[in-house]
Amino acid sequence: MIDDDLLKMMPEDLESRISWDNIQEEFGSTEVVFIAFGHEEENIFQPEALAKLWDLSEALEASDWVDEVTSISTSTRMDNYDGFMEIDDLQLYRNLSQEEVDDILTYLDKNEKIKKQLVSREGDYFIATIKPFDSIELVGFVAEIKSITDSILQGFDIHYGGQAYFTGIMPPMIREDVKGLMLAGMIIMVIILLLNLRNAPAVGMVITVIMLSLAAMMGFMGWMVHLTGSGKFLFTLANTSMPIILLTIANSDGVHVMTKFFKEFRIFKDKRRAVASTMDSLLIPIFLTSITTVAAFLAMTTSPLEPLIGYGITISAGILIAWFLSSTLLPSLISLKKWDPNSKAVATKSVFEKIIDKLGKVVLTHPKYVFSTGLFIVIIGLFGLFKVSVDVDMAKFFKKGSELRDSMDFLGEKMNGTVDLRVRLEGDMKEPETLNSMIKLQDKLADFPQVRTSYSIANVVEQMHRTVMDDDPAYESIPESREKVNNLFTMYSMSGDPDDFSTMVDYQYSVGLITAFSTNLTTSETFEIVESSQRYIDQFFGKNLKVDFTGMIVIIRDLVNLIIKSTIVSIIFSLIIIGFIASIFFKKILWGILAVIPLTSAVLMNFGFMGYFGIELSHITAILSSIIIGVGVDFAIHYIAQFRRLSRTIVENKLSREVVDDVGYPIILDAASNMGFGALLFSAFIPIQYIGGLMVFAMVSTSLGTLTVLSALAELLKNKLIERNTP
Repeated sequence: MIDDDLLKMMPEDLESRISWDNIQEEFGSTEVVFIAFGHEEENIFQPEALAKLWDLSEALEASDWVDEVTSISTSTRMDNYDGFMEIDDLQLYRNLSQEEVDDILTYLDKNEKIKKQLVSREGDYFIATIKPFDSIELVGFVAEIKSITDSILQGFDIHYGGQAYFTGIMPPMIREDVKGLMLAGMIIMVIILLLNLRNAPAVGMVITVIMLSLAAMMGFMGWMVHLTGSGKFLFTLANTSMPIILLTIANSDGVHVMTKFFKEFRIFKDKRRAVASTMDSLLIPIFLTSITTVAAFLAMTTSPLEPLIGYGITISAGILIAWFLSSTLLPSLISLKKWDPNSKAVATKSVFEKIIDKLGKVVLTHPKYVFSTGLFIVIIGLFGLFKVSVDVDMAKFFKKGSELRDSMDFLGEKMNGTVDLRVRLEGDMKEPETLNSMIKLQDKLADFPQVRTSYSIANVVEQMHRTVMDDDPAYESIPESREKVNNLFTMYSMSGDPDDFSTMVDYQYSVGLITAFSTNLTTSETFEIVESSQRYIDQFFGKNLKVDFTGMIVIIRDLVNLIIKSTIVSIIFSLIIIGFIASIFFKKILWGILAVIPLTSAVLMNFGFMGYFGIELSHITAILSSIIIGVGVDFAIHYIAQFRRLSRTIVENKLSREVVDDVGYPIILDAASNMGFGALLFSAFIPIQYIGGLMVFAMVSTSLGTLTVLSALAELLKNKLIERNTP
């Protein structure tokens, strides 16, 4: 099940999540879709445009998906007639004269807060705000809205926005993106494998393991949703990279088995002996790489973000399935095939094998220089680490020029904001002190240039007060006594519907809601608005008024904090666990330390380059560290396993060269075929593109780091590492 609702990522016990849920229960759904239509720099207040708005509002209100529509065509107005307040529709009927249109504009000009909700800043676009029924399926909701809108508003520029819109539009985009990425990843992987294995049946066997592992992993994810009902196992934007990652991990196991078989078959000329020797050599390393990779991804379960927990569990299940198939199905397939020992794939070395021969000579001839060079590169990356910024601005997830990005930028620049801040207040909503406090808080929010508009029941009281006082602007204020406030509500109910206030105050007038909208915010701006407002409340609000902050602005603030915490904990936890597992299996703490050195270096360099190139850390790129560690650990484990195995039989001065000869080619081929990560560069989502580019770099850095830095360290420390068989 595909769902990218940002709220479902947050822990249920998070304060802002609790406040959000409370608001949903008391005021209904606060997730909305904005529709803006018109022509840039052309006056929208024309009879034809209002007629279209009328048609759109009626069609949307008639839909079974839509709970409420807010537009000029559905709004009311307050007027003073002979000292009484009269409530009427703002747009009385569909077809208006230009004079009647001008009258609506005059009314809105007198009520600026209302106008900001209904018209663009330049007066060239009408705005309709559509609210779904509670717990509605947003993909269908958005599809219904777009279908209705596009059929009615032909000839107008149309822009969509709002959190409900993004939640509803993302699943189809994610589905199509995954299909494209999978195809691109498979093509890249097959081409590289064919060029190097030079045998179509061998490539087919590896691909069989990959596809079965992938199908089983996605099936596992579906069953977990079905059996647990947990939001942890929903497929989100963060999961888009998951199929490609399992592709590369399953490919890694298959490549090691197949290349080792070819090498052994070249020596023994006997299929059964070659398979037996291959699996004898690789069963333990493949098992250990699978366990350490699982450990790296299970570190994601320490994350407070729900999708990352499900990501870690699901891909761990896929890795274990890939290990099982690589250790059983793949050698079985190899045994069933008749192999020609004189074929080019078996009898001759590939280009990569020849490269490894030369690389091995350089590394083992100058280990100190190689290690110093690697250390220097890591230090350069380390300085970039301090430049990494955290940002979850959804607009930056899409390419400039794309329809979705253009609409988001347009709504941010031309409209009065689409990113909401909700302030829930518990107190007497008819008490002047409470209402004045709400006005002051709204004024405080208005001090921030990014916050374009806000409204609450206090604004309605101000407007009612002015209306009954002969529409004198001097009386646009809160009355002095509770009785006068109550009288205003009573007068409104005589010709208006008290349900008009249902989105601003509860029926008992004991809980009120301030809704503010801002443009797209940077992380620093988000923190400034929330924290400054909170300090203002703590300083000036009395104890008789309970105030809770929520809305997307606060959710984003909390998400940033959780991302930072999640990333740090995940990196530290996974490195410690991998080091511990390697120490236990290889029976030396020193091996555990050496196993994580290439991984630590790669993580530092990747985050460093993120800092240098201005790639923000988000809930999407936060998984990068676990991916690097999970995928990159394979290289170090295979190197260490072969070093220990060969150290029992090979003389000391030839040991390192033999190890590089034995595992160097599969490591490089593994890394090269893992360039399937490059498929992520074709994603429609920019953070996924970043992951693709950085993972290509990580494959190069971890594989070469293993064959250079780890190899050089093993050569320098071989007296402490060599194990000899005792009689």
